[in-house]
Amino acid sequence: MNDLIAHTIDLVNGDRESKKAEIRDYFIKTYSLDEKLYEHLKNDEAFFRRADPLRHPLIFYYGHTAVFFINKLILAKMIDHRINSHFESIFAIGVDEMSWDDLNESNYDWPTVKEVFEYRQKVKDVVLNVIDSTSLTLPINWENPFWIIMMGIEHERIHIETSSVLMRQLPLEFLKPNVFDVPCKESGDAPENLMLNVEGGKVIIGKPYDHRFYGWDVEYGEHKVEVDAFKASEFLISNGEFLEFINDGGYKTEEYWTEEGWSWYQYQKAEFPLFWRKTADKYFLRLFDQEIEMPWDWPTELNYLEAKAFANWKTKQTGKTYRLPTEAEWYCLAEQNEITDDNYATVQANIGLEKYVSPCPVNQFKQGDFYDIIGNVWQWTETPVTGYPGFKVHPLYDDFSTPTFDGKHNMIKGGSWISTGNEATWHARYAFRRHFYQHAGFRLVESENPLTIRNDSYETDSEVARSCEFNYGNPVLGFDNFPISIAEICKQYSGDQNSLKLLDLNCDTGRTAFELSNSFKQITALDFSARFIRMAIQLQEQGFIRYITKDEGELVHYSDVQLSEHGLNPKGNLQFMQADANNLKPIYTGYDVILAINLLEELYNPKQFLSTIHERLNVGGIFILGSTYDWEKNGIKRENWPGAFKKDGEPVTSFEGIKALFQDNFELVKEPQNLPAAKTVSSRKIEVSVVEITIWKKRTK
Repeated sequence: MNDLIAHTIDLVNGDRESKKAEIRDYFIKTYSLDEKLYEHLKNDEAFFRRADPLRHPLIFYYGHTAVFFINKLILAKMIDHRINSHFESIFAIGVDEMSWDDLNESNYDWPTVKEVFEYRQKVKDVVLNVIDSTSLTLPINWENPFWIIMMGIEHERIHIETSSVLMRQLPLEFLKPNVFDVPCKESGDAPENLMLNVEGGKVIIGKPYDHRFYGWDVEYGEHKVEVDAFKASEFLISNGEFLEFINDGGYKTEEYWTEEGWSWYQYQKAEFPLFWRKTADKYFLRLFDQEIEMPWDWPTELNYLEAKAFANWKTKQTGKTYRLPTEAEWYCLAEQNEITDDNYATVQANIGLEKYVSPCPVNQFKQGDFYDIIGNVWQWTETPVTGYPGFKVHPLYDDFSTPTFDGKHNMIKGGSWISTGNEATWHARYAFRRHFYQHAGFRLVESENPLTIRNDSYETDSEVARSCEFNYGNPVLGFDNFPISIAEICKQYSGDQNSLKLLDLNCDTGRTAFELSNSFKQITALDFSARFIRMAIQLQEQGFIRYITKDEGELVHYSDVQLSEHGLNPKGNLQFMQADANNLKPIYTGYDVILAINLLEELYNPKQFLSTIHERLNVGGIFILGSTYDWEKNGIKRENWPGAFKKDGEPVTSFEGIKALFQDNFELVKEPQNLPAAKTVSSRKIEVSVVEITIWKKRTK
């Protein structure tokens, strides 16, 4: 085993030739370790047994890690031919209960183990040839072809661990024990688990894009959290501690479970964690390749729902408030015990197959004042996975993390005894459905502080997403960004903006208002729809938003917007509110400038709005109007149109009708100008409209 152990590679420092040799060796060791894992299977039948009803049989994963290399190398145009197009289709997509997953076995005609083994050898030759023939430059970043090689390697290392979890669910008759090595032999009674103080403080988490180690997209960005002081258990929760919960009827007591957890329990009818076994008077623990008498001082391994139920049970028993740590609290705990990005790989821990091929006692590896902050088993957190501000999707693996940004996948931290490569790094971020099992346990946190969970998943509302793209996306078809153009017109005709109050009606998702926030004394931005306002408010409060737009067919784009990237800084002078422009509250008055862009065609009575808007504006104030005059778009009654009809046999344009309505209260500052607005519907469909912009000044009476 020792000859297959390797840490993830520094992709920044070193020289080109030695780095290429290092990556070559890393690939070979990874590929060989994966092969060795499958030597645990006694016969071909074991490859085709479905260990978990929510996952494919192991033959899929045996082929999947090899197919991944070929599919990504083709996408990256690093190779131009396939080895086996059928294999590279059926072995392409893994399973995590997503909408595109296909678990219907009748749709698959799995090849033989021998055929997949031979395919794997061909892939190995192809990858080695790519490594040998591709020029390497440093640093290796997202644009570097060797990033794709590293992507394939680290992807395979993930599956080494997840496949071991599936093997752990196979009947023992299909497995050969001790192929890797023998498991830990040490065990005893569960130690007393004290709650120790952890100081609060600011935690900055997230990986810079120029970091020396390979990372998945979800690791990058920067997230700042102010963590309040809390207490954490000295050890991971042991099997012995969890037995108390079982013996007290914890599995059968609904009040300890979340709604999701109780639904899971009722479906599973579980009596103890998945890997526990029980005879008449004795418990045993199923390891990934064998079964042993229960080691009570090892960490209990379970899903999040069970861990949360235990914490709620503990709360009821003691009167204190227990839960699992958040991701930020895990980092806080690690940093205060001198575990950092710089020394993570050298901390003594049961991780990376370097100590054992199993968990071990929870009181064996001390790290500062605590044990197993990293290693032994993964630790469930309270934090659903999402990207940090600055998150970007890698174009060649756009579905690695974003499908899990649904609030249903919770983070696990710290790594396990079999976590290697990227998994065994400081910034590693992995998440699973809360009812899934991994080599994962937990530690308790005691805290009276409210649990705050970030809710910044991707916006999938197509109308809102298109608005976000229209406001913050790149210009299309050579047209300028429309909301920015409106902001420039507004500044051009508004005079000394530093002393002026502005009302932005139909502000949409807020780009124009943000563009003007550094110029005006006060801005009130209104929209009828809370859906759109919500995105603007999130930008103001958190500095970023995420949304999904249509590419073509079933394909989509994932976009991340940060105000700072646009040179914008939300200030306290900007307020977003929901309001009906046809029925504004009296408080919305006394403005020096009013914007009404693409608003009239959204109103049920644009004529009434135009007849009264002067009441909201100070004398000498500026009213900037923009409209396509598409009165039929929302079925506006004809009697409420300001124009676009014939009167006394003569045509009256919308502009002429508005001018007539304004004659007593406004003077026209500038003749109408046309401004194109291009809105992306999909990558292949752009809607272009022409908005007529008119500038009006309120008359002095």
